[in-house]
Amino acid sequence: MEERLQKIIARAGIASRRAAEKLILEGRVSLDGQVVAELGRTCDPNRQLLCVDGEPVGRAERMVYLLLNKPKGYLSTVRDERGRRTILDLLSEVRERVYPVGRLDNNTEGLLLVTNDGSLANGLLHPRYEVKKTYVAKVTGPITERSLDCLRRGVLLEDGMTAPAMVCLLERVQDLSKVEITIHEGRNRQVRRMFAAIGCDVRSLKRTVFAGLDLKGVKRGKYRELTAEEVEGLYELAGIGR
Repeated sequence: MEERLQKIIARAGIASRRAAEKLILEGRVSLDGQVVAELGRTCDPNRQLLCVDGEPVGRAERMVYLLLNKPKGYLSTVRDERGRRTILDLLSEVRERVYPVGRLDNNTEGLLLVTNDGSLANGLLHPRYEVKKTYVAKVTGPITERSLDCLRRGVLLEDGMTAPAMVCLLERVQDLSKVEITIHEGRNRQVRRMFAAIGCDVRSLKRTVFAGLDLKGVKRGKYRELTAEEVEGLYELAGIGR
């Protein structure tokens, strides 16, 4: 598949896309032995020889974009010094080196994006773009409209006020309430701490939506590759041009 030269150069870690464009305009980039001095050129890095300052740009690793339904009991890391299970144990068939986009704690399940596209991951996690994530929490404690309004306005945590959340009471059975909450911040254990701030204890927590993607058709512990259209949508959310 052909891609813009500056994108290939950036993915190889040689320079940022903007810096790669400068390299092209300076005549320091060649394609199949011919100097490229204008922007907009594309190539297939698996079939053509792309060089910067005469040095070949290594064959680009295939970009991988996965949607994983993480079960409880798995760490959202690629390794653990204590030998505990990580999400890589669920991705044994994936040959590329991939990393989670953000984290879900050990006792939280649900939607987790996994990729080797660092630019996209950084963009989706940047506070500027306010990428939304939705959770369903089962909590005990005094859930009232007043306490839910506190979450909607924002609550004070030890690391500052939270941004307003979208909150909906889904179900209440005796002292157990099921609440859907949507936030765009990414603080450590934020949802659990927000409920604790209104006097509630989270008994289970599942992320159901992230960046407009949901878990439909993906069973617990399984994953699927994103479609090209879904990846394009994520790039738009992350403020990255392609």
